[in-house]
Amino acid sequence: MRAFREGFDRVFPLRSLRAYSPEEVQRLLSGEQCPEWTRDDILNYTEPKLGYTRESPGFLRFVDVMEALTAQERKNFLQFATGCSSLPPGGLANLHPRLTIVRKVESGDGSYPSVNTCVHYLKLPEYSSAEILRERLLTAINEKGFHLN
Repeated sequence: MRAFREGFDRVFPLRSLRAYSPEEVQRLLSGEQCPEWTRDDILNYTEPKLGYTRESPGFLRFVDVMEALTAQERKNFLQFATGCSSLPPGGLANLHPRLTIVRKVESGDGSYPSVNTCVHYLKLPEYSSAEILRERLLTAINEKGFHLN
């Protein structure tokens, strides 16, 4: 622990941290532990592409489902889609690369979303309802995405 502290102090002097509370330091180093977002955040800081636009019914259903997720479901979604259960300080606005939602071709209500976590890329089927989207998304999140491609 002493070696870590000395190394950290060389890069970022520990005396500079005294101005911050322990919670603020944790948020700076580890991001937002209880991710929050609004409908506007989702619309402004996600990128619908390859079959989806900001006006696409499928994308707007995704926005509705994302807005309604519980705190734990949001953490689980982030873990599934980005490989990290927290957001950087500043929330979705500071997530880089941006979360990109693309239409998963040749799929429908029986298919599940899949992801490329390194680039925050969610491949989302065009579901017929928000209820089906929510159920399939939560199943994919809870299964951690294995065998769903």
